[in-house]
Amino acid sequence: MGPYTRSIVAASALLAVAVPLAAQGGGTPTAVVVSGPEVGRQAPDFTLPWASKDGVGPAEAGYQLWRDRGKTVVIAFYPRDFTSGCTAEMRTFAEQYDSLFGPDVVVVGVSTDSVATHVRFASSLNLPFRLLSDPDQKVAAKFGSRGEGYARRTVYVVGPKGDVTYRNLRFDSLDPKHYEELAGAVRSAKGG
Repeated sequence: MGPYTRSIVAASALLAVAVPLAAQGGGTPTAVVVSGPEVGRQAPDFTLPWASKDGVGPAEAGYQLWRDRGKTVVIAFYPRDFTSGCTAEMRTFAEQYDSLFGPDVVVVGVSTDSVATHVRFASSLNLPFRLLSDPDQKVAAKFGSRGEGYARRTVYVVGPKGDVTYRNLRFDSLDPKHYEELAGAVRSAKGG
C-alpha cells in the first residue's frame, strides 16, 4: 500500500468515527492530528524568547536548542501559567528537580504566555529553569504540541546528540507514574 492509499484509508477511518459522533452530540467533529519528532529522530531546532525567576532573558539571546548539544534537554510544553495543572507540573519539576533531572540536565518549559507572565510564574514557584514564550505556537507545532489557543501538555527528552530519546504526548501533571517514567527517561538519556 503506497503513502497516498494509506492517507485515504486513514482519512476514511477518521470520518467513519467522526460522522456518527457528530450525529450523536449535534456538534462539529474535530480531529487533532498529533505529530512531532518520534523517538530516535532529530529534535527540530528552535529559538524562543525566555524568562526565569530572575527576569526576562536578553532579546538578542533567545534560547536556542542547538546550543545545548552535548547535554540532555527536557522540553515541557504546557497550556498556561498560573492554571492548576500547569502549576502542579512546574511545582513538581521544581520540588523534585534533583531526583527527576539532576544538575547536568537542561529543563525548559514552553507555553504561549508572554515572558513578563513567565517571570511572575517562575518567581511564584521559585523555578530553577527557564520558561520559553511561544505565542504563535510555531515551535509547539514542530513538536506535535499545538493546541486550540494554547499548547497541549507534552514532554520530550532530547539526548546529547540532539535526538529525541523520549516523548509523552499526553503527559499527566497529576500522575506520579508519568514523573517516574520521565525520571527514568532522563537517566537513560544521560547514559545512567
